[in-house]
Amino acid sequence: GRTGRGYPRSRRASTRTSPTTPSPNTDQPPSHGAAQSGTSGSHQDTSGSTSRGTSGASTGRSITRDTAATTPPLVFPAPSASWEAWPFAAALPSRVGSRPALWLCRRAPLGRAEEDGCGEPCPSGRPQPPPCSPAERPKLPDNYTQDTWRKLHEAVAAIQSSTSIKYNLEELYQAVENLCSYKVSATLYKQLRQVCEDHVKAQILQFREYPFPVCCTDSLDSLLFLKKINKCWQDHCRQMIMIRSIFLFLDRTYVLQNSMLPSIWDMGLELFRNHVISDKQVQNKTIDGILLLIERERSGEAVDRSLLRSLLSMLSDLQVYKESFEQRFLEETNCLYAAEGQRLMQEREVPEYLHHVSKRLEEEGDRVITYLDHSTQKPLIACVEKQLLGEHLTAILQKGLDNLLDENRISDLTQTYQLFSRVKGGQQILLQHWSEYIKNFGTTIVVNPEKDKDMVQELLDFKDKVDHIIEVCFQKNEKFINLMKESFETFINKRPNKPAELIAKYVDSKLRAGNKEATDEELERILDKIMIIFRFIHGKDVFEAFYKKDLAKRLLVGKSASVDAEKSMLSKLKHECGAAFTSKLEGMFKDMELSKDVMVQFKQYMQNQSDPGNIDLTVNILTMGYWPTYTPMEVHLNSEMIKLQEVFKTFYLGKHSGRKLQWQTTLGHAVLKAEFKEGKKEFQVSLFQTLVLLMFNEGDEFSFEEIKMATGIEDSELRRTLQSLACGKARVLIKNPKGKDVEDGDKFIFNGDFKHKLFRIKINQIQMKETVEEQVSTTERVFQDRQYQIDAAIVRIMKMRKTLGHNLLVSELYNQLKFPVKPGDLKKRIESLIDRDYMERDKDNPNQYHYVA
Repeated sequence: GRTGRGYPRSRRASTRTSPTTPSPNTDQPPSHGAAQSGTSGSHQDTSGSTSRGTSGASTGRSITRDTAATTPPLVFPAPSASWEAWPFAAALPSRVGSRPALWLCRRAPLGRAEEDGCGEPCPSGRPQPPPCSPAERPKLPDNYTQDTWRKLHEAVAAIQSSTSIKYNLEELYQAVENLCSYKVSATLYKQLRQVCEDHVKAQILQFREYPFPVCCTDSLDSLLFLKKINKCWQDHCRQMIMIRSIFLFLDRTYVLQNSMLPSIWDMGLELFRNHVISDKQVQNKTIDGILLLIERERSGEAVDRSLLRSLLSMLSDLQVYKESFEQRFLEETNCLYAAEGQRLMQEREVPEYLHHVSKRLEEEGDRVITYLDHSTQKPLIACVEKQLLGEHLTAILQKGLDNLLDENRISDLTQTYQLFSRVKGGQQILLQHWSEYIKNFGTTIVVNPEKDKDMVQELLDFKDKVDHIIEVCFQKNEKFINLMKESFETFINKRPNKPAELIAKYVDSKLRAGNKEATDEELERILDKIMIIFRFIHGKDVFEAFYKKDLAKRLLVGKSASVDAEKSMLSKLKHECGAAFTSKLEGMFKDMELSKDVMVQFKQYMQNQSDPGNIDLTVNILTMGYWPTYTPMEVHLNSEMIKLQEVFKTFYLGKHSGRKLQWQTTLGHAVLKAEFKEGKKEFQVSLFQTLVLLMFNEGDEFSFEEIKMATGIEDSELRRTLQSLACGKARVLIKNPKGKDVEDGDKFIFNGDFKHKLFRIKINQIQMKETVEEQVSTTERVFQDRQYQIDAAIVRIMKMRKTLGHNLLVSELYNQLKFPVKPGDLKKRIESLIDRDYMERDKDNPNQYHYVA
């Protein structure tokens, strides 16, 4: 086309190439001498121009799903020799309201009424002639209206029968414009509607005569029927596009000005809807066929998706999609997946079932994208989620969640979380089962005494596992994190005090010298993990008691792996529990530092003595309030040791008058030098081992009773000491008779032939396993400390409030105390304070107390 003169570029006509509805989106006048879509060829116009066809009639989907009354495309004419010969200029793509507006040139052979002029400048830029007055308007020839309608009717019939049009399309367009100019528009519209309606009514006959199968599952007949109705719809759309192109002037003047009249395109949709698709037999057969195709596709068969897309688009454009198709489709979908869910829950394991659900959701989402209307997506997906997930949430979790968690199946757990998050209430049910799993699994670790040895390590491993699941599978959901913490706190305190004790011992094993399992960085990470578990325990004072006892051993015997690690752990405890919790522990470190300074002064003091002796003495001065309580054990030291003790006592009390020293022999250790046939050796031993070995300077053989009498060591302690010297790896003594146990009549002989590859040998004291009595003793000390704290808290509260009811007093105590306490224990402490006159009961109200100043 001549675009330089303002003509939109025309397109080549083409026959039907797509099963979809043609696109009705470009407003163009009919082309000069164009062959209609579907004819076998084309013919030339008087000027020799090649025929032009309908624009956009063969490609794309015709009608948008959202708007049934969409404007179809128009057809451009081939240009004539000059602008003046044109009856119209072009249909420009500007918009008036929701429809394209037609701008026409005023050059018309028969003229138009003044009110029909557009008043716009000519697209070529040339000035328009003035509008014609009514008096100047030429009269129509006799029978012009009848003859013109006959030609138009023949053209419409040719289009509807897919035969060639013998009239020039430009002539037909001009004829419509002339009729409209002489006020025949209403009659013309009615005549056109009647012709189209008659044609559509005739179409229904082919479907009424079509053999309808009795069984709806006759897929072959259904498919043939669907293809037939689809072809009828496609032909109707192409015909209405061509007809509208001829009657464009009528559509853009008379019809546009009458809001009660549907446009020609909308009229075509209305006629097809009323006379074809609204027929109960046709509609039911169409819907049944579509549903059958979808059912077959859901069963795994390959179906013609383009046919489904075209038919469902037809239903949407005809505005019967929701009422005729969607409701039945959703009902059948609901029934299908309800039965499928019940069956597969019985047949498949949970991971396989969840994979199937994900696959089904993906398939239905693809159907929405491919051929269903987008408005169906939400109810369709909700239906699948409800029947395959919502109805089986509890059953799925009860059947398989524990196994997934036990086996740490990350991908399956991720899928579980994603699917349950799609369903209302699904995440809440998953949270409940998640909490129950943690509590049940954790309880098996905590309450079983046989697992005490590995309890803490199993708790750490379990915590790492659930943390990883939350991070990777549950997308770091805060609800899952918080519930996990609550669950840990619940199960770890089901066994009071024991977890706290074992955590303290676990820390001791990691901080003790000889632990070569971890580097400093790894040790720091382990301590951080331990602190996480530590936060969950209620009996933190129990932890403090056992931790203090183990720390004392590490500091006094020099078994601490790293001072930095010790102080790091102390800092973590202080940050978690406050300065009051770690004050005694910090005091222990302070004593060790002060002891070093004291020993520097003592060594200077000894240099000024007349007889300093040949023993190098080191003393640790411990503040009794900071350190664990040790039972003093009286033993028989040799004269040189006694002398050194007195020298140090004189030195220390001379600097700190008023203080009292109490020697703890159970904590002493020494380095002994010995000579054997092979050469000299040094032994790193405890004070008890030292006393036994020094006896063999006086003789080569002693009995158990003689050693016991000479050293004064308690019976069980002496047996363990002799076991370490005569039955261990470094056998400095020879036991007679041989055996692992030390009996009363055994004799011990100095081993002059002792050999060892090392010069300094550490002989470990055989440690007596912590007895039940010792554990009970530590626990009782904790309980006693708690009683003191309860008493102090009651006195503080009553002193401040003066008078207080029992329930309020108990409530405030719970807020102040940092350890779990039973109401019965609080009542006992209140009674004890009443007996000791710290408070008294009200005479009229026994549940009210008064502070006694």
